[in-house]
Amino acid sequence: MSRTRSRFALAGVVYATLLAQVLLYPGIDALVGALGAETDLDASMWFLAAEFGAFVVFAVPWGLASDAAGRRVPFVAAGALLGAAGYLLLAVLPGRLGLSFPAVLALRAFQGAATVGAFSLAMTMLMDLEGSHGRNMGATGIAIGLGTATGAPLGGVLYGVGPFVPLYVASGVFLLVALCVPFVVDRAPAARERTSPFAGLRRTPRLALPYAFGFADRLTAGFFSLVGTLYFRTVFDLSPAATGLTLALFFAPFALLQYPFGVVSDRIGRTAPIVAGSALYGGAVVLVGAVASLRTAQAGMVLVGVLGALMVPATLALVTDLADPSERGVAMAGFNIAGSVGFLVGIVAGGLVADTYGYRTAFLVVGGLEIALAAVTLPAFLRVEQGWVAGGR
Repeated sequence: MSRTRSRFALAGVVYATLLAQVLLYPGIDALVGALGAETDLDASMWFLAAEFGAFVVFAVPWGLASDAAGRRVPFVAAGALLGAAGYLLLAVLPGRLGLSFPAVLALRAFQGAATVGAFSLAMTMLMDLEGSHGRNMGATGIAIGLGTATGAPLGGVLYGVGPFVPLYVASGVFLLVALCVPFVVDRAPAARERTSPFAGLRRTPRLALPYAFGFADRLTAGFFSLVGTLYFRTVFDLSPAATGLTLALFFAPFALLQYPFGVVSDRIGRTAPIVAGSALYGGAVVLVGAVASLRTAQAGMVLVGVLGALMVPATLALVTDLADPSERGVAMAGFNIAGSVGFLVGIVAGGLVADTYGYRTAFLVVGGLEIALAAVTLPAFLRVEQGWVAGGR
């Protein structure tokens, strides 16, 4: 399989993973209610947090196993197959066995532990491809954006059929991935001694830069998946379908602009897209929560999507720039750990702040964090860029 075909195939795996994940978001309150929860905000928060808590714990073992074996494809297929089983069990077992909501959260954690393997290692396989890091990571970003852009409105429609339908569809998507991914060429480096993201971070401290932005960017994603969804559902009284379309106003430009912005980052460097983009992105997040008009808030969602597309491929490409080729699996695992922790914090902290102080304060806190991170890290980014120029990169 050629490099271009491999890029499209692997981007398809990433797309499928995000599609399945986001299908659940537009009517998350209806889903947890059908699964036996007695509250909307708190139960939705813990249902989403269970998946990303598992992401944090299991991203490293998947990356270590893949690097040690010198292969990626069998692990991606296994993660997808187990993920399909996890979504199916969530749809079937609670009703048939009368499971308590804590038991449902345990099933959700199992599903998250499986799907992070397919997601993280598919991204790692894109890192393994030769050629432009910006183009490879731009393809990853497009896949992430398209998965979320199509998952949100499709999920809203599926909830109109029944609260468990998105779970069945997500299971089918992962089964399809498990069947197709064995046909992708495995370009993993030869097996080597196991290491960990933390050891790699000690050897390459500059990886802390993309990890920090991965944390913050995914924090906002987690925030929008819970607080943003319930904000549009309650403040503007939108249905799951209308909420899905509103979320797609962010995800559509986020998807379509990833690849061209990835190419731009190859030409102008990573600092401007990441740092300037993050500062503007934080301001746009604050704007969405500050306006009183639905149309203005929706326009703000479009702006958030454009600025997110500017940042993400440059941040992913920076991981590839800095990581040793033989440690890309654990380097990407480290990035996904940081991102998953961020998503988890965005769900839990965002939900708590919104519940205690209201939606507007929650949007202000999350957007302000992104702006502060850009300001604090600018000197470090400039030192990295100067070092590359001095070294002839």
